[in-house]
Amino acid sequence: MSESAQSISDKAILCVDDEAIILLALQQELKRNLGNQFIYERAKSAEDALRILDELSKDGIHVILIISDWLMPGMKGDEFIEIVKQTYPEIKVIMITGQADKAAIERVSSISSVAAVLKKPWRAEELIHTVRSTCSTCL
Repeated sequence: MSESAQSISDKAILCVDDEAIILLALQQELKRNLGNQFIYERAKSAEDALRILDELSKDGIHVILIISDWLMPGMKGDEFIEIVKQTYPEIKVIMITGQADKAAIERVSSISSVAAVLKKPWRAEELIHTVRSTCSTCL
């Protein structure tokens, strides 16, 4: 678990993207706007994210939101979210994509745990508004 998990919060937001710069940008934007009320975790793949979810769960940390890329090597974001939904149905999801076509976006949007699909590059205000409205009961 990252050193950010040392905070007092028992709620986390997990960002998943194969590009390190995107993960860093997401984490910084979230922390700048939401402060220390959450643990902010990062995963460079869906497989890594699944491992982190299991570790956090064992440590009593509740992931309330996943912000995930759609197009990643190995497992795509929609496949990842389907697996997450089976084990952690309460977790909300915001999908971000720069590559998905209209059919893929519609398919992802139809997954019940996906609250929104944002296009890359996202606007900071749009991201934070979407996070706040998606997690309104947790903020």
